[in-house]
Parts: sequence; structure tokens; C-alpha cells
Amino acid sequence: MQGREVGSKMRYWLTLISGMLECLCFAGVVFGYTSLVFVLKEDQYFSELCSNNTVSNSSLVETDCRGQDEQFSLVFTIASFLNNFLSLINGYLFDRFGTMVTRLQTAIHLRDYRHFFLSHCSAANSLMLFPALSCIAVGGILLLMTNIQVGNLFAAHRSTIITFYNGAFDSSSGVFLIIKILHERGISLQSSFLALSLCSIIHVARTFLLMPRTHIPYPLPPRYTYGVNCGQADSYNVEQVKRTKEEDASGQGSSGKDETAKSDETEVENAEKGISFRSCVLSWFFLWHLLWLSILQLRHYLFIGTLNSRLSRLARNDPTLVSQYTNAFAMTQLCGVLCAPWNGLILDRHKGKPRAPGETEQDADLRSSYLSLFLTSLQCLFFSICATIPVLPLQYITFILQVLNRSFLYGGNAAFVSIAFPSRHFGKLYGLVMSLSAVISLLQYPCISLVKGPLDGDPFYVDITLTLLSVLVFIHPVYVFIHCRRKARSRENIPPTDIGPTLAQAKL
Repeated sequence: MQGREVGSKMRYWLTLISGMLECLCFAGVVFGYTSLVFVLKEDQYFSELCSNNTVSNSSLVETDCRGQDEQFSLVFTIASFLNNFLSLINGYLFDRFGTMVTRLQTAIHLRDYRHFFLSHCSAANSLMLFPALSCIAVGGILLLMTNIQVGNLFAAHRSTIITFYNGAFDSSSGVFLIIKILHERGISLQSSFLALSLCSIIHVARTFLLMPRTHIPYPLPPRYTYGVNCGQADSYNVEQVKRTKEEDASGQGSSGKDETAKSDETEVENAEKGISFRSCVLSWFFLWHLLWLSILQLRHYLFIGTLNSRLSRLARNDPTLVSQYTNAFAMTQLCGVLCAPWNGLILDRHKGKPRAPGETEQDADLRSSYLSLFLTSLQCLFFSICATIPVLPLQYITFILQVLNRSFLYGGNAAFVSIAFPSRHFGKLYGLVMSLSAVISLLQYPCISLVKGPLDGDPFYVDITLTLLSVLVFIHPVYVFIHCRRKARSRENIPPTDIGPTLAQAKL
């Protein structure tokens, strides 16, 4: 029995570490697009959109590549839109068919398609960048979605692990920096992506050996196992949970304290079952969270999608300076995996501490979340202000704030959805909030067109507008804070014997 438990623990840790490496190396590489654009420009992608203009009263000839920059921005706009918009479908597939089907039929196949496109892409057929980058984005978010559940294996550090995985997702954008450096050493873009496509065998092996066939439940059943024997493990655990509940119902609990704890868990579980998907979507929690995510995400997408042209403008088209700052930005992205766990520690800071009388675990988790939401909003405001100031050396600070805020944003998003709503709706709600925020993110393209056209390449007024818009995101943490205070006051007015889990009210 002890040997089996030790084996399960080892498998848990192997799943955690291998999932971290998977997200770090493959999941969010699309967000290193700035490094890729530098390589694509050197390889003359969309170069036909550049034109040579003679400066008035001079014999000097300037190259105008605003059309090329706009096309590169459009590639990223479509890829980032599909990355989020298709999350609703992916979330449904994940909730309906489980981990194995989702990973094998969707995520891994998309990886093969995207690397096929990129390994056969060239300046002569630059339009292949559109399907290639889109497949990169959609396949990557699926890998992250199926790995988030690994946090359920470590209940005391669940939010920390979720944010850690999202930080690894952010840091994977450094893969394009490596490709850029290899390109400077003479290795072609096609060769680099062909090598990456061979890594699909790693994802297949991990799917069968270190991932569940369906889902990792939360809370975790006793002696839970998965992997190559996942079918037997799932059926065993279901029977074990049923036996435990029957023993509790017949009064066979070992102690009064244990019986109370199990009773609370049963009441919470029953309360979750009473919450419909529709009621979650129509709740204020979901609506304010959607606004929060949409505005912050739009700010980041617009910054990443226009960074190359922004740096070119500030560096007066000096390719050496542009390359230097592009490398600096990519290097800071690697630190996302180090920044994200700080948010998880904030969310998990109450774990192991005694809760207030009548306070459920979900209430305590929610109480810890408003500080995380507030800090994320504050970081974005500072990041947006720095990005607005057109001073090139200041962009180093902008890069640091951007990666810090982005690692807090996506880790906090996944953690809040898992905290505020029933776990059985996680895939659908996570997919829906990402899909709806993707619609808002489409505003980046008219913003880019406005910058390239009437504003003559100067993004200052667009940046000012987005900075003012960022103030609205503070509504979400304030609302969660007020909700938690009201819940605490209502518990103080209820006699101790009448206090019980009120999850359905807390969630909505």
C-alpha cells in the first residue's frame, strides 16, 4: 500500500515537472512574435509592400514599409484572436471528452499543421504565415488548458501551480528568440521549425503516460492514480468515493471533526451541482471579469503586435538598435515563469490558516483573489504609462512591467475562474471568457490602421486612450472586495448553528 502511494506521488511530481517543460517550450511561443518578425523582415517576407520614396527637395530615397508592418500586425491580430476565440470550442471538447481526446485530436494535430506550414513557408508565399501562426496560437493554448488541471494534484498549492503554468506559457515566447539567434548563425527558419515538429512524439508519450484519460478531479479522491491504467484508476476512484459517501451517510465516520468536514464537503459539492452554466455566465463575477481581462489583454496584444514598428520609430530605423531592444524584450519574456508564482503565492497565502466561523474554502479563496486582481490592474496602469512615453531607454522598464503584468494576468485569470465557479464548468467558462475577450481584442487592428494612417505611425494618442481605458479594470477587484465584505458581515449576523456553505450565493 505504501509503495503504491509513493508511486502515485512520484507520478504527480513527474506530471508537474513535465507539464512545466511542455508549457515552457511549446505552449505560448506565438507571443514571441516580435523576434520572429525581425527574422521575417530579413528574409524579405511581405517585402513587396515596401516602397521607395524620394524626400522632397533632396535626392535621398527613403524606404516606406508601413504596409509591410501593417501586414505583420494583421498576422498577429488574427492569430491572437483565434487563440482566444476558439477556446470556447476547445473548452467544450475538454469538458465533454476529456484530456486524452482533446490533446490527441486537437492540440498535437495543430502542432503538426503549424510546423508543416512554417517549414514550407518562404518569402514567395508569405501568406502561409496566416494559417501557420494561427495553428501555433490555438495548439499552444490547448496544451496550457489541459495542463492547468495538474494543480488539482497539489491542493495546498493549487493556485500557485496554475499561475506557474501560465508563467511558463508566457516564457515560452523565448523560443522565437532562440530561432532568431540561430538564424543569425546561419540556420534557416524552415530547419528550426522542422526540428520543433519532431517534438510531437514527446506530447503523445506524455498524453498516455502522465495525463488522465478524462480529468483530474478536485478535491482529489483517495489513492487517485492515472496514466496507462487510467481507465481502471478512474473506475476505482469513483467506487471509492461512493463508498466513502455511503459510510458518511450511515454514520460510520471515525470522529466528530472528520464527520463535520466531510459534511461540509458534501454540502459544498451539492451547492456546486445547483449552479447552472447559464447562471455563471450571467453573474456579475463573470461580467466584470470579462471586462477586466478584455481591456488588459487588448493593451498587451496591441503592444506586442506593434512593438517592432514602435522600436523602429524610436530607434530611427537603426537595425542594430532594433535588434538589441528586440532581444532585450525576448529575454524579459523568459522571466514570466519566475514572476507568475508570486501571484500564486498571493492567492494561496491563506492555505493552512484557520478560517473564520462559517467561512468555506471557496469563500477564503475568493477573499484572497481581490488583492491579486488589484495588483494586476495596477501593474497594467504603470506598464501602459511607460509604453506611452516615447523614450527609447525607458522601454527597458516597459518590458519588465509588461512581462510582470502579463504573467499575473493569465495566471490570475485561470485561477479566478477555477475559484469563483464550479470545477465542472471550468473548461466552458474559461473558453467563453477567452472567446469573448478575443472579440474585443480585434479592436487592435483598427487601432493599428489608425496609427499607420492618420497618425502617421505615431501611437501616442492611441496609447493615451488605452491608458485611460485601463482605469476601468479596477472595478473588478473593488467589486470582489465589496462582495467578500458583505459575505463576512452576513456570517457575523448568523448564529453558529445556522452557518453552512452558501456557495451558490457566493458564486453569483
